[in-house]
Amino acid sequence: MTMTARVREAPIVTANPLLGSMNDLLNDPLGTYERARRDHGDVVRFRAGPPGLRADIYAVFSAEGAQQVLAGQAANFRKDNVFYEELRQSIGNGLLTSQDETYLRQRRLVQPLFTRRRVDGYAAQVAAEAGTLAAEWRARHGGTVELVDEMHRFALRMVGRILFGTDMEKAFDVVRRTLPPLQGYSLNRGLSPVKPPRAWPTPANRRAARLQGELFALCDEIVDSRRDGSGASADLASLLVHAENAEDGRLDAAELREQVLIFLVAGHETTATALAFTLHLLARHPEEQRRVQEEVDGVLGGGRAPTAADMQALPRLTRVLKEAMRLYPSAPVIGRRAVAGADIDGVRIPAGADVIVCPWVTHRHPAYWSEPDRFDPDRFTPEAEAERPRYAWFPFGGGPRACIGQHLSMLESVLGLAVLLRDFAFEDAAGAVRVGAGVTLMAEGPARARIRPRG
Repeated sequence: MTMTARVREAPIVTANPLLGSMNDLLNDPLGTYERARRDHGDVVRFRAGPPGLRADIYAVFSAEGAQQVLAGQAANFRKDNVFYEELRQSIGNGLLTSQDETYLRQRRLVQPLFTRRRVDGYAAQVAAEAGTLAAEWRARHGGTVELVDEMHRFALRMVGRILFGTDMEKAFDVVRRTLPPLQGYSLNRGLSPVKPPRAWPTPANRRAARLQGELFALCDEIVDSRRDGSGASADLASLLVHAENAEDGRLDAAELREQVLIFLVAGHETTATALAFTLHLLARHPEEQRRVQEEVDGVLGGGRAPTAADMQALPRLTRVLKEAMRLYPSAPVIGRRAVAGADIDGVRIPAGADVIVCPWVTHRHPAYWSEPDRFDPDRFTPEAEAERPRYAWFPFGGGPRACIGQHLSMLESVLGLAVLLRDFAFEDAAGAVRVGAGVTLMAEGPARARIRPRG
């Protein structure tokens, strides 16, 4: 049998005769993807929109298929799809959304900030921010905290200190008020079969322009605050403002703003989600929390600040964090567009097709995870990890476009959690948290926990 004969067509997901899967993908994307894998297999085809205006979206759920799209055939699957185009227009053409020579130029300018040696040097700043948060919580003498909001504020403060060399406390309200609706606007436009030009003064367009203007003004303020420096500072804004070489030149004002905005967005959301849901899961599993706290107490006894070297001494905490990122990946869906036709996991993907891979579903795939909805950090022992396909777990994406800041995110998460778990016990106060998918994973209800100072 030839290779061509073995390739099959993707099954079409059963949906509404008039609008196809559009409402399902808008209202319950994560549940829709899970049901599609269960009912139709590892590569499926959604049709969204009314007849004559329908868009086809191919979804890939297997680890092997995700590896082909993100790594093995990465050159054929580009960030050209309609969702990235909408996101590009909303938050700029920075490292997350750019392509080709623009992306390579940006990566060369930014990469020096993210070497392992430099990232490890940020441990003291992470510990200081975690200590500040712990002091704020101790002043409350216990009580209840909303984990998602608290961890977003904490992660944004770390981003401000490490990447921008500035206090981001005053920026928190701007980011939390503007970013989620702007991302939702971009996603809705990506799924809509009819998109009014952004220049038209519709209520949605006018609101989006206002939100974008607030974010852009915040980023311009950060850039302007670094222009007067000598360029010797190690933070991202200073590096970008003063970076110049014969090959790449310098970034202009619009490019500087877009890079700062991308790192403002991507630099805190992944970490905030990981922190919030790790603490949420530990609050709901007190025995696991006790085991992690025993490990942390043994490493940080006496109340000393954690260092980068301590990460190796906290394997159980790291396993808990990875399991939280399995169950609650910050980027639950990753999009691409096929340049040429391809065979992905034995299914034909036509040229020009919009394609998604879905960590949310792959992280729950029964082929790789027994009892996939159960919280079990021991899935991430070295022996267990070695037995699974590489892309059974990929919260940071993969291939040549994998997240440049993944080591920084892990450092912030492990050391930040170590301080908070050393100083506080957590008890669930809200039950299971409903989540939804915009551009990133979003809590659709409170993730409250009661905190009690330890020791």
